[in-house]
Formats: sequence, structure tokens, C-alpha cells
Amino acid sequence: MTNAAALPDQRESGIPRSPIAKTVLFFRRHWQRGAPGTPTPEWVVRFSYGMWLTAFAFKVIGASWDMSWHFKWLRDDLAPPHLINTVGTVIICVLVVLHTYTGLACDRRSLRLMQAGLVMFLIAAPLDVINHRVSGLDLTAWSATHGLLYLGTGVMLAGVIAGWLRVSPPGRTRAVVLTALWAFFLENTFFPNGQQEYGILELRSWERGEPYAEPTLLEFAADDIGRSVDREAVIHFALPIDDWVYPLWGIGVMALILAAARHTVGRAWTATTVAGAYVAYRAISWPLLLAGGFPTSTVPFYLLFVGLAVDLAFRAASARFAVGAVLVTAFGYGGLWLQSQLRPWLLGDALTESAPPSAYWTAPIVLVGVAAIWFATARSRRSELLAG
Repeated sequence: MTNAAALPDQRESGIPRSPIAKTVLFFRRHWQRGAPGTPTPEWVVRFSYGMWLTAFAFKVIGASWDMSWHFKWLRDDLAPPHLINTVGTVIICVLVVLHTYTGLACDRRSLRLMQAGLVMFLIAAPLDVINHRVSGLDLTAWSATHGLLYLGTGVMLAGVIAGWLRVSPPGRTRAVVLTALWAFFLENTFFPNGQQEYGILELRSWERGEPYAEPTLLEFAADDIGRSVDREAVIHFALPIDDWVYPLWGIGVMALILAAARHTVGRAWTATTVAGAYVAYRAISWPLLLAGGFPTSTVPFYLLFVGLAVDLAFRAASARFAVGAVLVTAFGYGGLWLQSQLRPWLLGDALTESAPPSAYWTAPIVLVGVAAIWFATARSRRSELLAG
């Protein structure tokens, strides 16, 4: 059985800095058929996973801009956000081909996940285009074709995380890259919640008489339900998702991802760091979108409390799943409620919001769900260790 761990490269000192030069060097030295798990020089491991991070950065920037774009204009297949996202997709396609052909910097399990995720994404992309051609405007980030795009990206990320865990040597670089990959995983999974975060500010902009959306977009959305452009038509376009979805997904599901990140990285405050990195990105992109004249969203600052709750739970000596569920529910819903009060506390009756509408009755569901899934996952992992 081959060993996928990174190998020191005796010629490491001659590795160029330029990504293009490194690519040329890679093909000259290592472009040969190999099975997954082929021992890999350290510089190839660092280069390939550095390119994975670059690819996901392009995809995150493109996707974030795309969400804002579609709260202003009707769909445009060649819109700049799509092109930026496509750059990331092309890099990913090249990386999966390289891993598949050479067997370098991966093992069989991680490679299969990368391949499966890419196939899902490449199937979903044209289906999404066809969906828009047939039905016109897609009024929600929660559609089936969008869901397949998120799922494909998530499976790819799972493969990259598994591969990095397999081939990277222990140390600070391993932890930093792993933390970054989990931040991308969190962003991809959280992404559909942006529907409500952009949607509530879209609605308030219309109520102020200064709608972000152009008239053609509002008219198209109104025609979709056979109405003139009124408040109900704008709600149908901007906030078509029930209020219970936002906290259930944003607190419950994100807590489980942050718990997985904390367990995988194995360092204190990992969950808070991952959540903080995502919140920081959203906070930085907010004024950039505003300066560019694009719709803005509320920023999910409450995720910091969810990350903190997960990190504190990992300090519990026993019943971590129960402690975690209680802390996540208390901190998450408490943080979301506090964020929602910033607008009335600071801005009075101004027609804006600091958080989307949320159904707080979902708190018991998150409490029970997080505890049950966390417990089941931990028990399954313990059984695998005993069986191994």
C-alpha cells in the first residue's frame, strides 16, 4: 500500500517562486501516471494545496458578488461575478486532472471526493443555466440547481480537507491551511442564508422609495406571480423563504461544521477563528459593495458567538455534545437577537435592519438536533477507532 505522505525533495532549494514557473517545473519532473497515494515532494504538496486555496478564493469572491448582483439586475450569464467564479472552477478542473493522473498529493478517498464533487458541480452548472432559460428569474438561493452547486463544492472541499490531512506534515502550516479550508467550507454551506440577509435590506430599500433592484427586475418578479409591483411582489422576490430557515441553518448547521473544524484542526479557538474569518470577509466586502453601488446585506456577526460556544464546549471534560448544544443554542440565538436589536437601539425607526427576520421558536429544535448529531458523530468515530 502506497504512502500519501509528503516526501522531502532533495532539490527543494531550486524551486522557483512564480506559480507559472512552478507549474512548468511540475510538468517537467512529475507529469507521469501514478496511483492515488504516490509519495509526493513537499513543494508539490504546498503548491497544489496553495492553488486549491486560490481557486476557492476566486469562487468565494465571485459567488459573493453574484448574490449582490442578482438583487439589482436580471440574470446575465456573462456577468463579471460569473467570470470570476469560472476562473476558480477552471483551476479546480486542472487540479483534479493533475491529482487523478499523477496520484500525487492525495489518497484514494480524498481523490474520489474531489472527483465526485467536481462532477456534481459540472452537472449542476448547465442545469442551472437551462433552468433560467426555461423559467426565467430564479427567485431563491435555495433552488434545486443551486443546491447541487453547493453540494458539489462542499464534496470537493471535503476531499481537499481529507487530502491535506493525509499528505501534510504536522505543524503550524498544516493547521493554518486546514483552518482556511474549513472557513471556505463554512462559507459554501452558509451561502444560501444570504437570500434573507440581502432580501431584508432589498425590501427596506423599496419601502424607503429607493429600491436597490432596477425596475425591470422588480417588474419581472411581480409578473412571476401576476401582480403589479407592490410590497407583496417585492417580498416574493426578496424574502421567499420562511423565517424558521435562517436560524436553523445559520446556528444549528454552522455549529456542527464548526465542531468538525475544531475536532479536525485540534487547536484551541479554531471554531472562533473559522467563524471570525468568515465574518471578517463579509464585513470587509460590505463597504466594497456599497462603494460599487451594489446591494448590501446584513452581516452574520452572531456566528462569532456560535464559534465561541463550540470552542468552550470542547473544554468540557464529559458530555461535550450536551454542553455544546446548550451553549450553541444560548449563544447563537442570544447573539442573533442582540444583533437584531442594533437597528432599533441605534437607528430608531429607520427603514433598515441589522438582521433578517428569524423564528426564535426553532431554538429547541437546534438544541435537540445539535446534541443528537454531535453525540451520534462522536459515537461513530469512537466505534471506528475501536474497530481499527
